[in-house]
Amino acid sequence: MLKRYHCQCGNPIFFRNSTCLVCNTPLGYDTKLGLLLPLTQGQVAGTWQRHAGGDHFEQGTGTPPSEQVTSCYRRCANLPTAVACNWLIDAAEPVTTTLCLACGLNRTIPDLMDAARPENSLYWGRIELAKRRMLAGVLGLGLQVVSKFEDAENGLAFDLVSDQPGATAVLTGHESGLITLNLQEADDAAREAIRSAMHEPYRTLLGHFRHEMGHYFWDRLIKNSGFLDGFRQLFGDESQDYAASLQNNYTYGPPDNWQLNYISSYASTHPWEDWAETWAHYLHMRDTLDTAISFGLTVNSALLEFTPFTSAALLNPNDETAASFLTFLNEWTGLTVLLNEMNRTMGQADFYPFAIPGPAVAKLHFVHVVIASVGQQFPHALNSTPSA
Repeated sequence: MLKRYHCQCGNPIFFRNSTCLVCNTPLGYDTKLGLLLPLTQGQVAGTWQRHAGGDHFEQGTGTPPSEQVTSCYRRCANLPTAVACNWLIDAAEPVTTTLCLACGLNRTIPDLMDAARPENSLYWGRIELAKRRMLAGVLGLGLQVVSKFEDAENGLAFDLVSDQPGATAVLTGHESGLITLNLQEADDAAREAIRSAMHEPYRTLLGHFRHEMGHYFWDRLIKNSGFLDGFRQLFGDESQDYAASLQNNYTYGPPDNWQLNYISSYASTHPWEDWAETWAHYLHMRDTLDTAISFGLTVNSALLEFTPFTSAALLNPNDETAASFLTFLNEWTGLTVLLNEMNRTMGQADFYPFAIPGPAVAKLHFVHVVIASVGQQFPHALNSTPSA
């Protein structure tokens, strides 16, 4: 999760920083700890270790188990590139491992030598930062990420590509662990034009990555698993014709009453898209709320005009996760009321331009239960009829 970090000098540092802007201490992100660490040069050339004054485990992780602590690191080879990647590699990894977990997932990157597209480097940097933020959140939830280069069947890879003259337009999407992103999405003006044309309230690089990872984790966590029946109870039968569902959405748009059942209009397209949209929103909620809390931002619900959700909207009010999820959901709702008003005072669009209907709450709770149950016995909540 994205937390509040401090350098060894005591000044605040931020997720994307590779150097402290106050004392020039090198910084690097440890994916196992979920921490941005101040670094000092190691005893072996080209290696780094945590600065003696930089172990700020109080940021929310607690003292890490000894088996998780890495004593020596190498820098990602993409640090000096347009990506400016500050993620670290365990020095115990083979010396042939030159890219960090995030950068090592790329199968295709933009052509940086294309003289006709000098913007490719800029766009690649924007895309990789969004990808690192998404992956940090996923890893913080305890989910496993493995490259297709290591596991061709179940692994993950990214193609970051541009439209080519005379070729079919590149569609952002997911297929069997390969996530394709059209480089045009990193062009703020182009992405805003697409958002407006498609009548979307929200469209970002980070949102794309979180959505497509939802498809990836459907294959990993739902397909052929004990969660499938619970999924179908809530989201519907995914075996219905996907291509036909997409075409119907593009031709006729969402159903008139989609706001009563779905977290977004696109979620009404097909059960797979409903899951991916719900998954993306869950990651939005978790990462943003965790970041707010780490900075001490709290909301006095008594001063806000919103009706809290009750347990009746949950997947199963009697499930062991119900109370904590309900607290999380209402803290998020209160935070969005505040931040939406803050944005409006600056003349900006709403921070969170969505309203969560009751049925979508049960779906969010389902995602919460699935993630919390990774590697554990399937909870009884999944065998219950959802109450919404």
